[in-house]
Amino acid sequence: MKSQRTRSQEKIFHLLKSLNRAISAQELYAELYQRQEYLGLATVYRALDALKLEGSVQVRTLSSGESLYSLIQQDQHHLTCIHCGQSIAFTECPVHDLEDKLEQSHGFKVYFHTLEFFGLCDRCQPDESNSTPKMENE
Repeated sequence: MKSQRTRSQEKIFHLLKSLNRAISAQELYAELYQRQEYLGLATVYRALDALKLEGSVQVRTLSSGESLYSLIQQDQHHLTCIHCGQSIAFTECPVHDLEDKLEQSHGFKVYFHTLEFFGLCDRCQPDESNSTPKMENE
């Protein structure tokens, strides 16, 4: 049984729903402030954590360490460049069968999963004549 959401959790849930994109806690805090919904940053983090635990919000941690929050709509899959930070979403999913097997064998309810590959994008890969990554302005 889910516990009843607090007003803060409801505000954040509805804001995430209206934005329909992944956003950091700091950006959520700023967006709430712009809308004259004054919540402290610690309250934003607590509400996001509670929404995550109830299975309504998913979090994706970037290679920079920044966390992005969004409503659970679908699984997320990305190729992320460790040099420039570019993140490319892709739709193929090689783990759906594994997810089903884990739910059955462990009695574990999976809300969502993320799959992230880290490496160098085509712009940052070194060319054959140079072993260092290309710079973005090259």
